[in-house]
Amino acid sequence: MLYTLSIIMQRYKHSPYWFNLKFNNAEFAMPKLKTNKGAAKRFKKTASGGFKRKQSHLRHILTKKSTKRKRHLRAQSMVNKVDVPQIRRMLPFA
Repeated sequence: MLYTLSIIMQRYKHSPYWFNLKFNNAEFAMPKLKTNKGAAKRFKKTASGGFKRKQSHLRHILTKKSTKRKRHLRAQSMVNKVDVPQIRRMLPFA
């Protein structure tokens, strides 16, 4: 199906994939799916479909935190189910 450039601009001007569109002889190609690299470094998908993440507060000012608290912060935790759809969008190939 052929589209004019103005129709494409109207439809996709607010899309985050606008700059990934390719035009070949006024023929519209679907936008590429790209992995969000920041999210890829922070989240790992589990076998059950959830996502695990590292906990915060373990980078600096560690002297006033107890050993027990730091030990528990080393453990990974699961992402809340409310946030999973956003992470799935950021990691389309996970």
